[in-house]
Amino acid sequence: MSVQAVTAKMAEVELKDVAGKAASPAISPLTPKAEEKKSENNSTSPAAAVTVEPSPVTTAPNPVKMPQASAMKRPDPQQNGGEAFVNYDGTVAEAPRMKKIQFADQKQEFNKRPTKISRRSLSRSISQSSTDSYGSAASYTDSSDDETSPRDKQQKNSKGNADFCIKNIKQADFGRREIEIAEQEMPALMALRKRAQGEKPLAGAKIVGCTHITAQTAVLMETLSALGAQCRWAACNIYSTQNEVAAALAEGGFSVFAWKGESEDDFWWCIDRCVNVEGWQPNMILDDGGDLTHWIYKKYPSMFKKIKGIVEESVTGVHRLYQLSKAGKLCVPAMNVNDSVTKQKFDNLYCCRESILDGLKRTTDVMFGGKQVVVCGYGEVGKGCCAALKAMGSIVYVTEIDPICALQACMDGFRLVKLNEVIRQVDIVITCTGNKNVVVREYMDRMKNGCIVCNMGHSNTEIDVASLRTPELTWERVRSQVDHVIWPDGKRIVLLAEGRLLNLSCSTVPTFVLSITATTQALALIELYNAPEGRYKQDVYLLPKKMDEYVASLHLPTFDAHLTELSDEQAKYLGLNKNGPFKPNYYRY
Repeated sequence: MSVQAVTAKMAEVELKDVAGKAASPAISPLTPKAEEKKSENNSTSPAAAVTVEPSPVTTAPNPVKMPQASAMKRPDPQQNGGEAFVNYDGTVAEAPRMKKIQFADQKQEFNKRPTKISRRSLSRSISQSSTDSYGSAASYTDSSDDETSPRDKQQKNSKGNADFCIKNIKQADFGRREIEIAEQEMPALMALRKRAQGEKPLAGAKIVGCTHITAQTAVLMETLSALGAQCRWAACNIYSTQNEVAAALAEGGFSVFAWKGESEDDFWWCIDRCVNVEGWQPNMILDDGGDLTHWIYKKYPSMFKKIKGIVEESVTGVHRLYQLSKAGKLCVPAMNVNDSVTKQKFDNLYCCRESILDGLKRTTDVMFGGKQVVVCGYGEVGKGCCAALKAMGSIVYVTEIDPICALQACMDGFRLVKLNEVIRQVDIVITCTGNKNVVVREYMDRMKNGCIVCNMGHSNTEIDVASLRTPELTWERVRSQVDHVIWPDGKRIVLLAEGRLLNLSCSTVPTFVLSITATTQALALIELYNAPEGRYKQDVYLLPKKMDEYVASLHLPTFDAHLTELSDEQAKYLGLNKNGPFKPNYYRY
C-alpha cells in the first residue's frame, strides 16, 4: 500500500472515530462520580504494589502496523472505564489495565511516628526538643527516619583507626573537597602553617575542643596539628555539624565525635568520649559555649591540674568563665577571645550581616522587602542583622536595655521599642542578646499568624521553646530545622532551629570572617601554652592587642592592601612603637 493510501485510510478512521464519539455518549469520558466509583472498586491496601493485568488483544486481519504510541485512545465502555486504543486501520485493541494505587490517608501516613523510638532520637536537642522528651505534652507531625545511631555503628578509617564517632566515614572525600575550598578563604591560618614549618609552637599540646564542626573548623584543627598539637574534638551545637567534614577529619586521623542531629544524650556522650580516654590527658581547652569546660569541672575536676589554659570564643562561655572566676572556682587561666577586637568587630558584625539573610532565605524563602522585623539586642550581632535587613527594604525595630547601644540604634535610623509594643504586628522576630527568656510564651501567644521566630545569639535560651511544649499546641515539621507551632484556633508561628543559632544551624557563614576568628583562637592557644609560669593567673584575660593587630595584618594581603608606615618622627610624636600596638587597650574602634 502506498504512503498516500495509508494516510487517506488514517484520516478516514479518525473522522469515523470522532463522529462515533459525538453520536454515542456511552463512550464519553467518565464523570467524576463514575471515576470515584471506579476508584472504590479498585481500592487496595496502602502497601499494595502496582499490578498489571494484560487482556487479550483483538486485531483485524492484515492490520496496518503503526507504533503503539501513535495510536488514538478512548474509553472502553466494555471495561468499566478502562481504556482502549484505536488503531489507524479502524480496529480496537484493549490496552493493559492498571489498578490505581491507593494510599492511606496522607495525613495519617506522614504524621505516624516510628514504631521504634530510640532514646537517641535524632530530633532531640539539649532544650528537650525530641518527640519523646515531652511525650504527650504536644503533638508533633514530624516523621524522621529512625536511623541507626552512629554510636551503634562500627566504623574505621582507611588506616584501621576507629577512635571516632561520626555519621558515615564514606563521605570523607566530599568533606575533603569542602575543606580545600575553605582553605582558599582562610589565608591567615595557611600562613601560620607555612611559618611554623621549622618550629612547632604547640609541640606537646593536647587540645580538647568543643566547637561547631564545619569545614572552617577543620582548617583550624589541621593547622593546630601542623603546629604540633594533638586534637580531640566534639560539637558545641547539635545541628551545625557538617557530616562529610567530620568524616574527612576522621579519615585524616582526628578523633572526632559529632554528627548533625545529635540528641541531648549524644551531645554529652560525645564530649565525654573526647575527654575520658585512657592514656590521654588534655592540657589545653578550646571551647565555644562553655559546655566542655562545664563537663570537665563536673565529671573530671582533677584534670585541671595538668591543663594550662582555656580559650573561649562565645558570649555564653565567657559569661560562665567570669562567673567561675568571681566565685573563685576558676582553676586555670582563660583567654576571652569573644571580646577581642578581631572577634567582636568582624565575626559578630560582618558574619551576621551576611548570614542572617542566608539562614532566613534557605528555611522560609521569605521576601524581606516591606516586612516588619524586630531585632532584640543592638550589640555587634544585632547591628549586623539590622544593617542587612534594612538594606533589603525591611522595616526594622530594635529592643535594647543598654542606653548607649539604644542611642546607636536610633542614630542608625532604627525605631527603639519595647517588644510588647510591636509583637502583634511584626512578621519576623530575631533575638541577638545572649540573654534568657527574651521571647516568652506570652509574646508568642500574641504574635500574628505566620510570624517567623529565630535566634542569632549563641545560647538556645533566648526563645522560651520549653513553654511551647504543651498539650494544646501542635508541632508540625515543615522541613529540616523548620517547625510550625500551631495554636488551637489555627494560628501558627514558624520556629527556626528550635531556638538555636540560626546561621550555623540552618545555613553557613562566610569562611573569610571565620578565618579571622580561627586565627585568633590559634594564637590564643599558642600564647597560653607557651606563657612562662606566672604570666597568667587563674583569671579571665583578653587577647593582647598586639595579637589582634597581627591577626588583622595576616588578612590584608587578600585585598592587596598596603599599610602606611609611621616615620620615626611620627612615632615619637604619638608615643608609639613603629610596629605597634597602635591603640591603647581602652580604644573602642
